[in-house]
Amino acid sequence: MKPLIKRGHAEPVHGIDRFVRNVRTGRFERSLSGLTAAGALVTAAEIYLEHDKASFGNKWMWAPVALGPVGAAAGVAGVVSHRAAKTALPLASAAIVANGLQGTWLHLRGIRQKPGGFSNLRYNVEMGPPLFAPLLVTLVGGLGLLASVLRRER
Repeated sequence: MKPLIKRGHAEPVHGIDRFVRNVRTGRFERSLSGLTAAGALVTAAEIYLEHDKASFGNKWMWAPVALGPVGAAAGVAGVVSHRAAKTALPLASAAIVANGLQGTWLHLRGIRQKPGGFSNLRYNVEMGPPLFAPLLVTLVGGLGLLASVLRRER
């Protein structure tokens, strides 16, 4: 890979090279923390609306709704503070990942409990709880975990 700066003159940086430079210099860590905060709020709002349609029939339906603001606060704190990015953000993100995996299992269980269970899989996946939605929550937590292990710009 050729150097980004050559003999004291700055080369223009384009496309993926800019992304790589931002990761190397630590600028991407703050951006990813901010994306985690935004993603946590958006997914928590969507989950609230979907679980409200189901009348919050299971007490665990409240967990991802409650974790949304926690992830958002940790993400914002990670943007502002290096210490929070290395402590609060990974804790909140790990809780979101764990809850997303739990939600995937609960949604799969809900599909199995529909009439016909897995023998009527296509219909029950379409009409039952969304099977892949909790994995999207897991991705938001994964963003936070990735942000917490990246280096920070000085």
